[in-house]
Amino acid sequence: MPINDSGQREIGVGLIGLGVVGGGVARALIERRDYFARQVGASIVVRRAAVRDANKQRTVDLPPGVISTSVDDVLTDPSIDIVVEVIGGEEPAGAYIRAAIAAGKHVVTANKELIAKSGPELLAEAHARGLDIMFEASVGGGIPLIAPLRRDLLANRITSIRAIINGTTNYILTSMAREGAVAEALRKQGIEPATRGGYADALADAQQLGYAEPDPTNDVEGYDAAFKLAIMASLGFRTRVHPSQIHTEGITRLTSRDFQYAHELGYVIKLLAIAEVIDSGIIARVAPAFLPQDEPLAKVDGVYNAVQVVGDLTGTVLFQGRGAGADPTSSAVVADLLDLAHAIVLGNRERKYWGPEGEIPVLGLDALETRYYIRVGVTDRPGVLAQIAQLLGAHGVSIAAVNQKEADADARTAERVIMTHRARERDVQAAIGEIASLSTVGQVSAFLRVEG
Repeated sequence: MPINDSGQREIGVGLIGLGVVGGGVARALIERRDYFARQVGASIVVRRAAVRDANKQRTVDLPPGVISTSVDDVLTDPSIDIVVEVIGGEEPAGAYIRAAIAAGKHVVTANKELIAKSGPELLAEAHARGLDIMFEASVGGGIPLIAPLRRDLLANRITSIRAIINGTTNYILTSMAREGAVAEALRKQGIEPATRGGYADALADAQQLGYAEPDPTNDVEGYDAAFKLAIMASLGFRTRVHPSQIHTEGITRLTSRDFQYAHELGYVIKLLAIAEVIDSGIIARVAPAFLPQDEPLAKVDGVYNAVQVVGDLTGTVLFQGRGAGADPTSSAVVADLLDLAHAIVLGNRERKYWGPEGEIPVLGLDALETRYYIRVGVTDRPGVLAQIAQLLGAHGVSIAAVNQKEADADARTAERVIMTHRARERDVQAAIGEIASLSTVGQVSAFLRVEG
């Protein structure tokens, strides 16, 4: 380990990516250098930073010669002990991290997609070389989640992880819910609300405020949440849960009516990432769902995230905070850096890797049992409900409540909102397929699970 002019040991850091997060990390290491040195027992120095455009305006000033357009300058520099990857995506980030491990360097990453898809293999490879990969920033931004799952909750058998883990979608759904509540109040006064309040309006607002990307697909289709759930489930259940094994639905088909009806019935709609252990395996899903208004997760609004973990010893533990943004993510990356730097100072370069203990089957959604909300557009005439109830009953699905909404006397159509008792997913789906084929049914307009 090099010694600086003050006689203090130095730990070298190389950055791959110097954007919003990378710049925040570099700035924190420079501005708080003395404080971090006292905590760690060594000075942490940014040796190299690989970027695509060396002439781009930066949010941090680095010494001459530090910025390079070649990632090899980071990977081959013998004075670098820790490589920080903050460019995201599966490749070339994966190749860079593997090269860093091969070169004997620890890694800190915020890359949820890569860790979700290849994390166990990368961790095993690193630990075989006496190295570590830290990835706190890959899930929940500044919310401490990975460290508790890797260390603090190790004594527990975790049975359930339920999360609101994407700030973009949570902001959109919160906006739609508020507009839906206003619309309901206006209708009670006999006033028909304006059309504003739908998904497209909420997304446009989120993009204008910087909460949603110009291309929001990863967020609004649920892929981002699925990556994060795969990481948490793999750690929490000590097995391998791949994103491809997670049933994933987005929020794009939700309408303001669903939020109005949810509010009337005492629920909110959230994009939930859920993984739970049942007798025969694991069920993992990301989908919008009805959640009772008195549930803790139901109160998590805006860009905030929350993760609820159930362990056999701790019971229910709730983690909540800002799940995204430059500052929370930079905070998590720097915390991982300091942890690794302290381990290097102590000579503890290899720490226990609590990897998968065995394969637990990841089941399809057919095995799920829960309650359901179904919104059906029908011909407004006698006997329609009886037909629907008969088909549900034939598949063992019992109706808990039914309401008629939005009747149109001229068109002789109406909406029926059905809440079921607890039922198996495969039975409900089979019944819905038959309901949709009835001549008296225009369409099954919405189908959501009721979680809680």
